[in-house]
Order: sequence, then structure tokens, then C-alpha cells
Amino acid sequence: MADTIYVLNGPNLNLLGAREPEKYGRATLADVERLCRDRAARHGLEVVFRQSNSEGEIIESIHEARAKGALAIVINAAGYTHTSVAILDALTATDLPVFEVHITNIHAREHFRHRSYVSLAARGVICGFGIEGYGLAIDGLAALLGTKQGAGGRTARMRP
Repeated sequence: MADTIYVLNGPNLNLLGAREPEKYGRATLADVERLCRDRAARHGLEVVFRQSNSEGEIIESIHEARAKGALAIVINAAGYTHTSVAILDALTATDLPVFEVHITNIHAREHFRHRSYVSLAARGVICGFGIEGYGLAIDGLAALLGTKQGAGGRTARMRP
């Protein structure tokens, strides 16, 4: 699993496209998954893509990423971003690069959304770019990991 990243999504993201489209747009979670797989493939990376409305399941996925030797985690913890010390602890325990993504600009929203526990474990935070934020996060982690497309589409990799 050395060329794999985990893309984890929190509560209510299964409703993308239908829930508050004026804030979150019309793209669905299936669209997000397609974007992530396509972007990762450009860098020679595979994706494990998950969504859960359960804090415990998200934590189990974070533990799995560590146990299976994933390269990094991209996470949109959604509402748990602002409340879950348990997700923060799980992310910190992985020793993996973590990129936090939010579809909206959380800093331009309600005051309680300005604080992110996930940010304390993140190498980078991307918010306000819609679902393209996921692609930007994957590009950023690929740059951090030093992936380079070589001859014949092979990927050379240097760990940070």
C-alpha cells in the first residue's frame, strides 16, 4: 500500500449535491471520489476513499491508514473538524502527512467553524475552493512527497 493515500470524509458529506447547494454546490460525493482518483492517478497514486457519519468509523479509517502504510491522509472531517479531539489524536498518532480540506471557506462562516482541531495535525489546509480543494490537496501532497512523472508514466518517489 506504499503508493496509497486515504481520502476521508465526515458527516453529511454523503448529501453533497442535495444539501445546501448554494453553499456546497451541485457536485456529489461520487464526483469528489472521481476527482480524487483522477488527480491521484496523475501522480502514480492510489486512493482509498471513504465517507462516514460516525466519528468512530473515521477514527478506524485513520488507524487503518497507519497500519497499512499509507503515504498520507486527505481529510474533510466536516462538522467533526470543530469538535473532535479524538480525530485529532488519531491523526497525530499516525505520523503521516495530513491535508485538511473544506469545500467552503470555514473562516467566512459561523464563528464556531473558525476553530479546527484537525488543523493542529495538518501539514496543509485548503478551504473555499469547492470540491477542487481535494484535487489541490492531492497535488500538494504529491509535491511534498516528491512524486515525479518519469518516462513511460513511472513515478519516482522520495520521502520527506
